[in-house]
Amino acid sequence: MKTFNKTLTAAVMSTLMLGGVAHASDPAECKEVRLTDPGWTDINSTNGVASVLLNSLGYAPRVQTLAVPIGFEGMKNNEIDIFLGNWMPAQQKFIDKYKDDLDIVGVNLEGAKFTLAVPAYAYEAGVHDFADLARFPEQFDKRIYGIEAGAPANQLLQNMVDANDFELGDWRVVESGEQGVMAQVRRAVKREEFIVFLGWEPHPMNTNLEMNYLTGGDKYFGPNFGGAEVQTVTRSGYAAKCANVGKLLSNLKFTLTMENQIMGLILDERMDPVLAARNWIQKHPAALDAWLDGVTTLNGEPGLAAVKGSLDIN
Repeated sequence: MKTFNKTLTAAVMSTLMLGGVAHASDPAECKEVRLTDPGWTDINSTNGVASVLLNSLGYAPRVQTLAVPIGFEGMKNNEIDIFLGNWMPAQQKFIDKYKDDLDIVGVNLEGAKFTLAVPAYAYEAGVHDFADLARFPEQFDKRIYGIEAGAPANQLLQNMVDANDFELGDWRVVESGEQGVMAQVRRAVKREEFIVFLGWEPHPMNTNLEMNYLTGGDKYFGPNFGGAEVQTVTRSGYAAKCANVGKLLSNLKFTLTMENQIMGLILDERMDPVLAARNWIQKHPAALDAWLDGVTTLNGEPGLAAVKGSLDIN
């Protein structure tokens, strides 16, 4: 009888494995997945993608809108699990500060850029470089438009002003959220007024606006117009505890085109980020193959089939 039972067990396990349904599952305490979002549309987009996938896999994602410093503090205090928006090198100081409290999963986006930009007509008038700004103080009203308060990029700009680099010592950095600065830029463009602002890609501004990035900011934003990569970061030990979510995170790689398109749905079509991400995935189902390679549902079932079923993808 013991021999028969061993043989039966071996046969069942072999059948399950050959059938592709023998999978590990995450513990129940991993069901809630807590993500942080600084309120940037690019991170709205990537959190939307992650939320669609996690929901379809049986998890319960929860996105909290937190300024970058608070999000990092939340990971340190085990109140946040994941941040998909660690822009590097702009956020290097946070990685240095919290290096013992975080795990860097990997890069989720390459080819990003982040530096000062001007409308095309200002560029054509001779504003090509950071050093050109001081030649047009009245036209720019001595203002540089940054992003939300607490963002590392604003501090870089303030450091530049405080050091009187590029003769900008009497200029002012205007802090505003993404929506606020974009509204200000659109108003200026409509009136053909000069404005200098933090621009970045991915973002629909790159296709919706005639704009140019300025050279000369390498000291503050790095070479190649603030060439950047975006990393996925988790609280320390998270992927070891929730290995299946960890596998999904390591698989999640995005493209500039994809993020621009999802961001366009959010900003131009006023779609909720999760609905925008769902819409994009349904139109680009091939992306699921790489994202869900080796990933299961919370209960250990094949992940790709579960997500396709949830999204009505054949």
